[in-house]
Formats: sequence, C-alpha cells, structure tokens
Amino acid sequence: MTPLTQQSAPAAISSARAIARKLQVLQALIFLGLGGWCLFAPHTVERLALKPDYQHLSATTALLIGCFGAQAVLCGSLMLVAHFTARTFLVFGLLASLPFFVFNVWFVWVAEMFTAWMLVDFAGNLSFLLIGIVGWRLLRDETEPT
Repeated sequence: MTPLTQQSAPAAISSARAIARKLQVLQALIFLGLGGWCLFAPHTVERLALKPDYQHLSATTALLIGCFGAQAVLCGSLMLVAHFTARTFLVFGLLASLPFFVFNVWFVWVAEMFTAWMLVDFAGNLSFLLIGIVGWRLLRDETEPT
C-alpha cells in the first residue's frame, strides 16, 4: 500500500475519515468507561479518588458523583452516534478539555483533595486533547456539511 500522501485524494480522505472515526469511538469509550464507573460505583470512585479527609461516603456524594458519571455517559453515547467534523474534534480537544485541566491542577496539586488515582482522569483529559488535535488534523481538508 502506498503512503497516505501518495494516495488519490478520495482514498486519502476515506482513510483519514476511517482513522478519525476510530479515534472518535476511542474517545467515546473513555467517556463511557469512566462515566459508567462513576454512575454505577460512585462510592468506589470516592474511596479511590478522594483523600480520606474529604470522603463522606454518603447518599449525597453518591448522587453527585453519579450525576457526573451520567453526564459523561450521555456525552460518550452522543459521541458514538454523531458525525464528527474537523471543527468538532477541535472543539472537544481544546475547549472541552481545558476546563478539566484547570480542575485537575487545582484539586490535585493546589487543594490536594485527590489521590494519585485522579491521574486516571488527567490521562483521560490528555487523551481528549490529543485525539481532538489529531482528529482535526486528519479532517481539516474535508468539506464540512452545511
């Protein structure tokens, strides 16, 4: 097979679209996995992620962590069925991940409320940024639907 740059334009776009779709599914699975964990096992998440001084293990914390997980599951589900364009990847990669980086920095390293397990969340957020940039680069030459 010839390198992507030497393929005909339609084949290169088709190949780029296929790779972008796989990245989109990967991103959705990360949301579904981590969100599902928060939704279905909120106290496990609380025990592992929060330092003991900040754990309440109450119905209220289960509700709040579960709501966070439900939003992530919703987002992951939409990612599975949506048609991502270059702009979609860029928005998810940059605009959607930056507030989470601020959250991670503040509550992990400044307020020191979270354990090292919160680095799993940080890794997920980093993957969103990287997938967003790579997806945008793959699709930036594709014509967007109107």
